[in-house]
Amino acid sequence: MKAQPQHRLAYIDWLRGLACLVMFQTHCYDSWLNPAARGTAFFWYSQLAGSAPAPLFLFLAGVSSAFVTDRLRQKGIAASKVAHTTILRGAEVFGLSLLFRLQEFLLGWPYAPWTDLLRVDILNIIGLSLISLGITCWIAGLTMGPAPVNPVAKEAAETPWHERLRQRNAVLAALFAAVIVVATPPLWTTHRPRWLPWYLETYVNGVHTFDSPRPWLFPFFPWAAFAFLGLAMGFLLVSPWARRREWPVVAGTGLAGVLLAALGAFLMKHPMQLFGVYDFWHTSVSFFLMRVAMLLILLLLAYAWCHWATQRPGFSPVLELGRSSLLVYWVHIEFVYGGVSILKKQAQSIGSATLGLLIISIAMVALATLRNRTKGRGLRALVLWRDPARAGAL
Repeated sequence: MKAQPQHRLAYIDWLRGLACLVMFQTHCYDSWLNPAARGTAFFWYSQLAGSAPAPLFLFLAGVSSAFVTDRLRQKGIAASKVAHTTILRGAEVFGLSLLFRLQEFLLGWPYAPWTDLLRVDILNIIGLSLISLGITCWIAGLTMGPAPVNPVAKEAAETPWHERLRQRNAVLAALFAAVIVVATPPLWTTHRPRWLPWYLETYVNGVHTFDSPRPWLFPFFPWAAFAFLGLAMGFLLVSPWARRREWPVVAGTGLAGVLLAALGAFLMKHPMQLFGVYDFWHTSVSFFLMRVAMLLILLLLAYAWCHWATQRPGFSPVLELGRSSLLVYWVHIEFVYGGVSILKKQAQSIGSATLGLLIISIAMVALATLRNRTKGRGLRALVLWRDPARAGAL
C-alpha cells in the first residue's frame, strides 16, 4: 500500500521557521554585541523584532493543536482520548522544558544559581498552554455526545455535529483568551498572588525571585492567551467552509489584523484607566491587540509567499526550520548563550556578530534538514534528501 501523505499547511510551517530566524538574530546580537554596539539604534530594532517569536510560537502551537484535534475527531476517536493526546503532548513539552533548564544549570555550574532551575521560559509556557488547550477542547465537547459514525467507512463523516463542535471550541478558546488578557494587569500589580511560593507565583506573573514581575520571562498571564487565540484560529482554518475559501479567509484575517492594529494605536493614544496600574508595553490590552494584529498580518504574508511566490519551492530553509523548531531552539541556545558560544560574549562588533549569526543560521538549517529527512530512519533517508516525499516513505 502507498504511504498516506501527511498533509501540512506549508504557510504555518513557514511562519514557524520565520519565527526561528528572527529568534536567532535576537539572541545572537543580545549575547555577542559589545557595550558600544548595544547602545545603537540597530540593536534597539533588533530586540524590538525579537518580541515577535514568542507570540508566534504560542499562536502556532494553538493552530497546530486545533488541526490535530479536528483530525482525530474525524476518525471518530472519543473526546476524552483526543484531549488526552493534546494533554500528553503538553506534558511532554513541559517535561522537556524542565530538562532544558537542568541542562542549562549543569552547563553553567558553578556560576548558575539553583533558582534558574525554576525559571519560567517559553518552553514551560508552551507545555502548560497545550495542556490547557486539551482541557478546553474536552470541555467544549462534554455535552455534544458521541460523534456520528459512517457505518460503511467506519469513521466519522463530516456532519453539522462537527461544525457545531468546532464553533464551540473556537468561542470557548477566544473567551478564555479574553479572560487571561483582562486578568493580566491586576495579577502583575495590585492583585498579585503573593500568598503563593515564588516558584509557583512566577507561573502566574513571572516574578521569579525578584520583587516584581519580569517582562523577559513567560508566565501564563498573558502569554497563554496567544495559544488560545491560535486554537480559535485553527478551528476556523480547518473547517470545510474555510478550506473551500482559503484565500478569502486568510485575507480576512489579515484585514482583521490591520483593524486591530488601528484599534491598539487608538487605545495607546487614548488610554483608559481600567486598572490600578497601566503598563502599555507589558500588560495593557492595547499592546496585546497590537501583537495579535502582527500575528494575523504575518499569517496573511506567509500564506501569500507560500502560495504565490513559491508555487514549487523545492528546498526551503525556512520550512525546514519550521518543521524542527523545538530542536533548533534547544541547540542554538548553547552555541549563542551557553558555555560553547561560538563567539566571545559581550565583545563583538555588529559585523562580527552578524557573521556569527549567519553561521548559526546555516548550521541550524542543516540540522533541521537532517532531522526532517531522517526522522529516526537512519542515514539511508539522506540519499533522497532532495525528495522529501520519497524520503518520508522509508
